[in-house]
Amino acid sequence: MCGNLLVIISIIYFKQLHTPTNYLILSLAVADLLVGVVVLPFSTLLAVSSCWHLEGLLCKVRGCFDIFLCTCSILNLCFISIDRYYAVCQPLRYRTKITVHVIVIMILVSWTVSALNGIGLTIRGLNEEQSNRCVLFQRLTSLGIMGTFFAYYLPGIVMFTIYLKIFMVSQRQVRSIQNTICQNTKSEATISKMERKATKTLAIVMGVFLICWTPFFLCFTFYPLSNYTIPVSVIASFKWLGWSNSMLNPFVYGFFYTWFRTSFKMIISGKIFQGDFTNFKLV
Repeated sequence: MCGNLLVIISIIYFKQLHTPTNYLILSLAVADLLVGVVVLPFSTLLAVSSCWHLEGLLCKVRGCFDIFLCTCSILNLCFISIDRYYAVCQPLRYRTKITVHVIVIMILVSWTVSALNGIGLTIRGLNEEQSNRCVLFQRLTSLGIMGTFFAYYLPGIVMFTIYLKIFMVSQRQVRSIQNTICQNTKSEATISKMERKATKTLAIVMGVFLICWTPFFLCFTFYPLSNYTIPVSVIASFKWLGWSNSMLNPFVYGFFYTWFRTSFKMIISGKIFQGDFTNFKLV
């Protein structure tokens, strides 16, 4: 919650951060913040008390917001990868292709599709529910398979393909620079540093997403195929690992950039309350 709040305050307060890319990161931070505020308190009660029952609407609302906000977070990550693709692979067309209008459409699609996914799966769960006990996840149905596909597998495939393409283009650009500049020890060291940084950044971005969400969605998908033999506690643990992605996103998408680190220091130190720093140059 604190990390996502820092990202939200930074982007809203500092005018330098009012860019199309950062609007996507803002949308991601809002979704992740709501996961911590709305979903996790009730999920914590479920984890602590195995006999806890939520009668009626409250349990359904928790499940709906769980699906809605987690899907929204993943879709925002997917659209961020598309933004990065145009920035790296088609830099000359980036400003004409990725405008504020396009970013707004991306954000609306993320939140609308996620809301429909959460509401649809929750309504289907109400029709098929046979127990009054509140659970962390419903059994997978035909509608659930479709929801899972749009919530994880499709965005995951898109992200993996795009980041692989970005990595290949980045490597090609580095080799092109290496062939056109004067070869000396200093330039080779600089290029080697650029190559390592690009590799590490893409590996962390994709690695964090896959590590956090893949175990849950694989177990959730194969749960019916295994004749429901996978322990529910195992799937629940993997669900908590997936939720942790909302905690790690501010570090992955915020702390990588110098201007975010500078804005975080100014907010935490209380410097922004000592004057008007909205136009302050963060880099």
